[in-house]
Amino acid sequence: MRKTIPILATILSALALPAAAQDKLTVYTYESFTSEWGPGPVVEKAFEAECGCDLSFVAVADGVALLNRLKLEGSGTEADIVLGLDNNLTHEARETGLFAPHGADLAALQVPGGWSDDIFVPYDYGYFAVVYDTETVKQPPASMKELVEGDPAQKLVIMDPRTSTPGLGLLLWVKAIYGDKAAEAWGKLKGRVLTVTPGWSEGYGLLTSGETPMVLSYTTSPAYHMIAERSDRYRAARFEEGHYIQVEVAGVTTKGAANPLAARFMAFMVSPGFQDAIPETNWMFPAGQTTEPLNPVFQDMIRPDKPLEIDPAAVAANRKAWIDEWLAAMSR
Repeated sequence: MRKTIPILATILSALALPAAAQDKLTVYTYESFTSEWGPGPVVEKAFEAECGCDLSFVAVADGVALLNRLKLEGSGTEADIVLGLDNNLTHEARETGLFAPHGADLAALQVPGGWSDDIFVPYDYGYFAVVYDTETVKQPPASMKELVEGDPAQKLVIMDPRTSTPGLGLLLWVKAIYGDKAAEAWGKLKGRVLTVTPGWSEGYGLLTSGETPMVLSYTTSPAYHMIAERSDRYRAARFEEGHYIQVEVAGVTTKGAANPLAARFMAFMVSPGFQDAIPETNWMFPAGQTTEPLNPVFQDMIRPDKPLEIDPAAVAANRKAWIDEWLAAMSR
């Protein structure tokens, strides 16, 4: 028996390994999502309480960097779920073959224009905007044209479209308005650009630290200052040409499709348990139903009647060329 007990324990331990592996879910996302003030800690606590599992976030600088990392890792990725891509990247991400159908019920989603994708599930949405410091900027730009042709002394911080979804969003916003003349617009705008940051967090921090009077962000960003800081110092400029929409999404990887927790998380993501965390931690509009109505402050945030958007297939086909165009214009 003394020899049998260790052998039996070894067998039982080996049998338990697959089950233990299924008790963990790995989610790749972006840094601001997992920060102490972001939705990550709230989501992690709520999901772990529901599933009795270990939810592990792995963060990179921003959303485009997520897709870049996944492409590099390929089928060997540790990610079960990638959370933080957006509508501009869904076609390109789908074409990698690294994502599986989500199987989630989308009936409760409330995304402008609707949503019917079988691979990617939205968890929030918003509109890109130039956010400015009212103590420094007395006459904010009222259009993209005024931003592009405005005073070069009044600086702007933007994000890199090669790594950041807001950076890519601005690239597409300019392209949607200027079309074939986008390079000319970038050539004029570059004089106002103080710096280009890898991700949103670094860029927005330059606004709140007083190092720039304007930054690329979202129409909902002022809600944070109004609710958390009780301040209306920072505002979003309304552009007459309209604002480009961003719908943030998550997808199950082909590796994650074998983990039952992935499907469970996707169902959780569109439920109030997840959606309740979005408005006042990610400071975006929730894509699904929340337990309580949004703070009235959100009613004052800019919501364009007809948001600008370029078809994801066109973005996938032209993203490299448009980024090269941006790089050339910014380096002249």
